[in-house]
Amino acid sequence: MNAPVKGPASYFPSIEKKYGRPIAEWQELIRSSPLTRHMELVAWLKSEYGLGHGHANALVAHNLAENKDS
Repeated sequence: MNAPVKGPASYFPSIEKKYGRPIAEWQELIRSSPLTRHMELVAWLKSEYGLGHGHANALVAHNLAENKDS
């Protein structure tokens, strides 16, 4: 039995459905951005791509945590 997905990744299915892009594409956009601070990236995703705050925050939090671990 699979454990439920928790944290920022729990938003991923709804992000893909609502905005029509796979998560890998959003992650690449974030990585390629010259911005590095959490809230700067959230604001950028909201203004440039029309993401809601929660969705943008989840993508950025997940991406920054991945980069921190590597």
